[in-house]
Amino acid sequence: MARSVLVVATSDQPAMLRKKCPSVATGIAEYFRDQGYDVLLMMDSLTRFAMAQREIGLAVGEPPVARGYTPSIYAELPKLLERSGNFERGSITGVYTVLVEGDDTNEPIADTVRGILDGHIVLSRRLAAANHYPAIDVGASISRLMTDIVPMENRRTAGRVRDIMSVYEKSSDLVSIGAYKAGTNPKLDYALGKIDAIDAFLKQGVDEAFSYEETMGEMERILQ
Repeated sequence: MARSVLVVATSDQPAMLRKKCPSVATGIAEYFRDQGYDVLLMMDSLTRFAMAQREIGLAVGEPPVARGYTPSIYAELPKLLERSGNFERGSITGVYTVLVEGDDTNEPIADTVRGILDGHIVLSRRLAAANHYPAIDVGASISRLMTDIVPMENRRTAGRVRDIMSVYEKSSDLVSIGAYKAGTNPKLDYALGKIDAIDAFLKQGVDEAFSYEETMGEMERILQ
């Protein structure tokens, strides 16, 4: 924690304070960025920021629109999020959480944020209930920068793993009730032979760590 700064506004504090907290934290990150540092900014959560802005907007007479959020929130989110990124003297890497209602990733705040940021990691309640941690929904998660920073061969490997997971997911109900007959679909047969190894690969304990090279090597081994 010696190289960390915490900015906190709890949910019982006034809406104006809760709205200002993310801007203050980003301002501190910008200060260190201007000193030439590469800063990691973590914020929990954009949904609470949006709720605070909704309270303020309703109080000044703004009309509620989708899910009760006021129009001003759709202007405030880009102002906040676009302050992160690479700059001449340093950088800010922003990691923002979004809380969604009923696992609806198309609700207004999640949908707006998805259009601004460079990628998103979607957590699944279903995977968490199955004791699959980290509970990341690989099919719903994406990085828009992957094509810029990951070599072509590694992208192909990752794409093949995602294809296998997608094929299995589409037919998992048939397989689970015993309605699928082996040999009917070669792609599904191949996916069934690999899915257990892929599931094991995607699980990781909190005390485990793997390098990028180890991760790619394990994926290539699974696909052999």
